Amino acid sequence: MITATAVLAALTLFVSACATGGTGARDEGPAGADSMAGTLKPTSGPSAYASPDDVDAVGLVMDDPGVAASVKRALKPCVGDEYPVDVSYGDLTDGSADDVVVNVMTCSDAVGVGSYVYRDSGGGYRNVFRAEESPVYAEIDRGDLVVTKQVYKRDDPVTSPSGENVITYRWTAGRFTLEDRTYTEYSGAVDGAVPTTAPN
Repeated sequence: MITATAVLAALTLFVSACATGGTGARDEGPAGADSMAGTLKPTSGPSAYASPDDVDAVGLVMDDPGVAASVKRALKPCVGDEYPVDVSYGDLTDGSADDVVVNVMTCSDAVGVGSYVYRDSGGGYRNVFRAEESPVYAEIDRGDLVVTKQVYKRDDPVTSPSGENVITYRWTAGRFTLEDRTYTEYSGAVDGAVPTTAPN
């Protein structure tokens, strides 16, 4: 399983095909009614209250009808039975069990192609968030969901985005709502890019 450190390093290097070859702007935010309607059974354990190690994150994504077909195509073993997923667990939705955050990446350069949050629903897991605009990476930060995206302008090479959006969501009244958005613009300098951060 690829660690969050490797993913963030890969995003820092901006080695991706996201400018023209990613999944494109698809969806972000609370999962739609169609994907929330069904409950996904944990395929590697008998109980939804199993320990985090017992949750089959790959199975959750592959069985989720709300996940884009392009993301499912990317979700194949890179080496042996190692899948390009980064999984974290924590309390995002005030549920009775830990929520599961799954980031799906490319094998070649660990660029995020989809980020999802699954909430325990008493016998399985339900998708309550998805972001499928590559490159994307989601993580838990002090009880909030933080999603990071690189921003490209028309003439940006894939190795040099113009900046990044960091979007914070908080679970409120049964869904994720936008809490904060910060845009960091990278400007050229002698020794490299200098970020200029401002709320978006």
